Amino acid sequence: MKHILEFEKPILELQKKLDELNEQAKKLGIEKFKDEIESLEDKIAQERELIFKNLTPWQRVQLARHPQRPYTLDYVKSIFTDFSELHGDRLYAEDYAMVGGFARLDEYKVMLVGTQKGRDTKDNIKRNFGCAHPEGYRKALRLMQLANKFLLPVITFIDTAGAYPGVGAEQRHIAEAIAVNLREMMVLEVPIISVVIGEGGSGGALGIGVADKVLILENAYYSVISPEGCAAILWKDRSASEKAAEALKITANDLYKFGLVDEIVPEPLGGAHTNPNETAASLKKALSKHLSQLLKLTSTERLKLRYEKYRAFGYFLETKGAVIAEDVVAEQVSSPNNGDGELT
Repeated sequence: MKHILEFEKPILELQKKLDELNEQAKKLGIEKFKDEIESLEDKIAQERELIFKNLTPWQRVQLARHPQRPYTLDYVKSIFTDFSELHGDRLYAEDYAMVGGFARLDEYKVMLVGTQKGRDTKDNIKRNFGCAHPEGYRKALRLMQLANKFLLPVITFIDTAGAYPGVGAEQRHIAEAIAVNLREMMVLEVPIISVVIGEGGSGGALGIGVADKVLILENAYYSVISPEGCAAILWKDRSASEKAAEALKITANDLYKFGLVDEIVPEPLGGAHTNPNETAASLKKALSKHLSQLLKLTSTERLKLRYEKYRAFGYFLETKGAVIAEDVVAEQVSSPNNGDGELT
C-alpha cells in the first residue's frame, strides 16, 4: 500500500481524477477524452514539480522518514556485490539495528557498516526501529578495525533517529560506546566515507559518522536532535516541530552551505522511494568518485585532512561586550568580596 504524506494529497486528488478519466476513455473511446487527459497529466506534472521543488525543512524530514524509502541493505544490494555480512561485537550480543560486512564496489574491496530499519512490525522489532544498542556500535567498531587491519576502505550508511535510549543501553554504556567510536574513527588509517541516506539523528548517527567525506541524500537530514525533541524542549510543545525543523538548519542544503557535508546526492522528484534504482545509481557514482580520490592520498595525508576537517567545524566571534565581560570576571576573581562577606 502506498504511503501518502499530507503535502502530497493535492497530487493524489488530481491523480484520482486522471484515473477516472482514463476509465471513461476505455469505455467510451480514448479520442473523446484525449485533450482532457493530456491537460490533466500536464497539471499533475506541474503540481508535482511545484511541491517537490519547494519543500520545507519539515516536509523533507517527513520524506526522510518515509516507510517506503530505501534502507541500508537496499543500497547494499543495488550498489555492491559479494556482500558477506558479519555478526556480533564479540563482547555481549548481536544487534540487528547495525549491519555490516565485506563487499565490493566495482573493483574496490570495502567494509560496509550501517544502521538498518525494518519494513514491517516484526522486522522493526527485530531491528529496534534502526536504533542501535551499545553492542551495535561496538560491532561497528570491530568491523572498522578489521578493515583497518586489512587496508580496506570503510563506507557507512546512516539512517537512524538516534541510538537506543533505554535502560539496558544505559546499563551497557551507550555513551561510552559512541564516544570510543568517535575517537577511534578519527585515527583509522583507511579511507572512510559516510552517507546519510535518511535520518541522521544525534549521537546515534555520529557513532558511525566520522569520515573523510560525508555525503547526504537530497531529502535526508542530519541533526543534533529530532525536530520533535527540540520543540518539546524549547517550545514545550511537540506541535512546534515544523518551527523547530526550520530553526535547526538540518536539511542537506543547509548542511552543505555550512560545510558539514561534502556532497548532496540528488534524488528523483518525489523522493528516493519513487525510483530506488535511479537513487542508487547516483549514490554509486558519488561513492566511486570520492573513494578513488581518497585512495590517491597516503594515510598520513588522509589523517591530516580528516583532523583539519573536524577542527574547522564551528567558529567563535569576539565582541567588545565579550572582552568587557572577561575583564569583569577577572576583577571579581582577584577581589572576590568587598570585605563584608558579600560578592561584588
